Amino acid sequence: MNHTVLAICLQILYLSALFSSCSTETKEEKFIPSELSDEWYRNSVVYNIEVATFKDSDGDGIGDFRGLTSKLGYLDTLGIDVIWLAPFQPSPRRDDGYDVTDHFSIDERLGTFGDFDLFIKEAKRRGLRVLMDAVLNHTSIDHPWYRQARADSTSPYHSWYVWSATKPKDWDKGMVFPGVQNQTWTFDEIASKYYFHRFYDFQPDLNYENPEVERMAAKVLTYWLEKGIDGFRLDAVPFIIDIPRTGSENPEHMFPILTRLRKAVEKVNPEAVLLGEANVTAEENVHYFGGEGERLHMMFNFFANQYLFYALATHDASSFAKALKEFEKKPLPSQWAFFLRNHDEIDLARLRKAQRQTVYDKFGPETNMQLYDRGIRRRLAPMLQDPRLIRMAYSLLFSLPGAPVIRYGEEIGMGDDLTLPERVAVRTPMQWDQTSNGGFTHSAEPFRNMVSLGPFSYQNVNVASQWRDSTSLLRFIKGLIEVRRTHPEVGRGRWELIPMNADAIFAIHYQLQGRRLLVVHNFSDKPQKLSLGMEATDQYNVTPVFGHEISAMRGAADTLPGYGFQWLYLTPKK
Repeated sequence: MNHTVLAICLQILYLSALFSSCSTETKEEKFIPSELSDEWYRNSVVYNIEVATFKDSDGDGIGDFRGLTSKLGYLDTLGIDVIWLAPFQPSPRRDDGYDVTDHFSIDERLGTFGDFDLFIKEAKRRGLRVLMDAVLNHTSIDHPWYRQARADSTSPYHSWYVWSATKPKDWDKGMVFPGVQNQTWTFDEIASKYYFHRFYDFQPDLNYENPEVERMAAKVLTYWLEKGIDGFRLDAVPFIIDIPRTGSENPEHMFPILTRLRKAVEKVNPEAVLLGEANVTAEENVHYFGGEGERLHMMFNFFANQYLFYALATHDASSFAKALKEFEKKPLPSQWAFFLRNHDEIDLARLRKAQRQTVYDKFGPETNMQLYDRGIRRRLAPMLQDPRLIRMAYSLLFSLPGAPVIRYGEEIGMGDDLTLPERVAVRTPMQWDQTSNGGFTHSAEPFRNMVSLGPFSYQNVNVASQWRDSTSLLRFIKGLIEVRRTHPEVGRGRWELIPMNADAIFAIHYQLQGRRLLVVHNFSDKPQKLSLGMEATDQYNVTPVFGHEISAMRGAADTLPGYGFQWLYLTPKK
């Protein structure tokens, strides 16, 4: 059915009254009113980087901290607020750095502490904050802690890991990488026991029932805060706090650990942030944030992300809207982090089997595009293909009620390399220009192949070319960041979804201290006719802010094109 864009403003009047009449007896309102909340992370644009794949400064084919520092001007100009660094500690790199062998050092291939200090200093000079991945639930099997643990059962480090004298009944349950990983309990011939590992068998889990392990984790976080880090993306949070002996599939959790880690962090830096990777249900999320917001400051919203891709595949926004509403309640000033793509596969495990197949058919139809029996291992641009859809998806991301997170290279529409194993397909080097190896390195042999063939090759997709093109995706993303910065109501304000007669239309309304913003997206590739209502314009001046033009003339009719969108700023008429 046809529906009115500007007449939606009438519903906003109702919503305004609804907001003002809402009960204030919830913990959310007691903790801190959102309109007074000004935590830096609530409205920050986060940019995820792997140091090794970003920029090589010394010609050895591997990105490094000096190379990253040389590109801070680019990130500053783009409008990024926060850099999130993937693991950069020493590692055999069997899991791309997530198999850490020393939590207190830097991989020498990426630079020295002097290089790191220079990077932090320059980032702060530009007003950029830095988060780092904190891999606390497991170590590399080559870590000195595990070497001592397996070699001597009387060593204090032995109890830092999870052991079983006999093979547990659920030895093949609770795997993170089904189809690649075969078990979660593996026999160690040196220790003559089975050890527990949520991830690969070369990543034994740490035992947080041992207080010494928790003290170690706090020490790791404190150490890097004192080095200038502003916070942490906590890897695999549910597996830090689970108790394996209570079962691999549905274990009990030790949530107070998160409270204590937060206190340890805030003791060093009261403004530091913990961003949790926790793919949990709406019922579980409150335990990760804490009833009073005393645990994680932020969490990635994986649930909404999965239903977003289902909505994009079906051209029906209703399932995404429902998923977003399910996660509406959280203690303030806690915040969601929203994303389109990250460094892993698109996890679709929470979709029903038929829904997951629909997403596969649309965005990952070939078996080599799929991974772990649940996800898709493609970059966003080759997956969505249609430039209109790509831009609509990014406009949607920046209009959601949380902090937007983008992956390096997504701002230029980088492609993937499906010849690489597992998740490495989306971890190819950054494409800076059209010169050899995309300007990533002067080496003839980068440590990982560049995307050098097809429409997503570095010759066709790179930063330099897109900076010069005012119509490019890069310039579009820069514009989105600027719009987001001028509308703090998106990250801080109260929000409500506006019911629409057309399932393809997703509309969200924000208000903050008298400011009102309405953002409308068309999930269909077909135009949606919109009748502009005269009653709404009697109440509000409607100013298009960003997106496709919609007529603001009283009683006129207009059309939002396929995959169209519009940000509308509403000001009361005097």
